[in-house]
Amino acid sequence: MRLSAGERERLEVLIRKGKSPAQRLLKARILLKADISEDGAGWSDSRIMRALETSPSMVYRVRQQLVEEGLEAVLSRKQRATPAIPRIFDGEKEAKLIALACSKPPKGRTRWTLRLLENKVVELEIVDRASDSTIGRVLKKTFSSPIAGSNGSSRRRPTARS
Repeated sequence: MRLSAGERERLEVLIRKGKSPAQRLLKARILLKADISEDGAGWSDSRIMRALETSPSMVYRVRQQLVEEGLEAVLSRKQRATPAIPRIFDGEKEAKLIALACSKPPKGRTRWTLRLLENKVVELEIVDRASDSTIGRVLKKTFSSPIAGSNGSSRRRPTARS
């Protein structure tokens, strides 16, 4: 494969700065070593693998991606089309949870706990299931958490001085 002068310069600047993620720097080094143009190293795949301590498939994938998708695709991370795990609380369900957390707590309780909220959202059929940690994460984003006023540390209690 042949790199243009502009592509070579971009890759060299990227490596010189050294501020990019390690994976991106490795890909840039692979491309520079595999370049068979006049200014390129023109190394074989096996030499690249030994020098950069990488796998044959990595060298192959980087070359293939350059040819099929271009330099920008090689250097940028591929974004997932969908999240790995679908969100339990979308906007509407999140709003219902927040409204519930801001409502009056159950009889005999002074405030909502994450466990109480966990059981109540399932009981009200807002969601099929949710863990208390999921409830906490959703509420933490909105500062509607039952413990939002706290910074996570225990409150000091006044002590009797002798």
